[in-house]
Amino acid sequence: MALLSAEKTDTATDQLLNMWLHGKSKRTQSYYRLYAQRFLEFAGKPLLLVTLAEVQGFATSLEQNNLSASTQRTIMAAVKSLLSFGTKIEILPRNVGAPLPLPKAPDTLSERLLSEIEVLTMIDLESNLRNKLIIKTLYYGGFRVSELCALKWKHLSIRNNKGQITVTGKGIKTRTVLIPASLWVELQRLRGDSGENEPVFRSQKHSHDGQGHLQREWVHKIVQAAAKPAKITGKVSPHTLRHAHASHALERGAKIHLVSETLGHSSIAITSRYLHAQPDDSSGLYLP
Repeated sequence: MALLSAEKTDTATDQLLNMWLHGKSKRTQSYYRLYAQRFLEFAGKPLLLVTLAEVQGFATSLEQNNLSASTQRTIMAAVKSLLSFGTKIEILPRNVGAPLPLPKAPDTLSERLLSEIEVLTMIDLESNLRNKLIIKTLYYGGFRVSELCALKWKHLSIRNNKGQITVTGKGIKTRTVLIPASLWVELQRLRGDSGENEPVFRSQKHSHDGQGHLQREWVHKIVQAAAKPAKITGKVSPHTLRHAHASHALERGAKIHLVSETLGHSSIAITSRYLHAQPDDSSGLYLP
């Protein structure tokens, strides 16, 4: 009877996890499930019986394992989200994670921003047409790497002598982004006679879906390789180009609401981080 009861509890936990993860991207589902399983293994008991003590102990264990503050925050945010969701749909009797605040993490955004000249140098020195256009599309579109990898030619269309690209981002939210006419022309040159349902950026060797789409891991390698001739030190990733898009657009006078919509941010507060990362003025400049 005890074994049967344990099996039922495990099944209930699995069902809760599946409901919690429903609608999230495959990448988010993979990481969140991993974080949840890590927490459950630490707790050593069914989620229904978890108390605040286990949640606090798990948070302490992450710190003791010398994980970065941002990683601790990400993992604990996932655990708290699971507990909150379980309470909301009345599978868990109470949200035992609610009293525990998330670990504070320093905002290092300003350390990860590229200058305009650095981005343009990366583009200019990249000799491979496909790779050059990957960098340009990430930068001018402000796309996430997953959005770029999923692009098919049917997602691109011409509009008012410019181009537009429609992507589906986080939360299965669709947005349309305008791109410069020059980039549109270059992408059409890359397309050749490719059909509507073929990938924009085709893998030359590997495909994550069997349809020829470039894997995100290879996009990371392409961007990292392009940073070296440009003499850019530190970590450079596709998301670095997304950061650069936001920062440079705001510096050039783009309205914050427009940048937020272009990037598909869930709130203006997220976009405003770029204003704080590179302020135009400071009270210290007024001192003698």
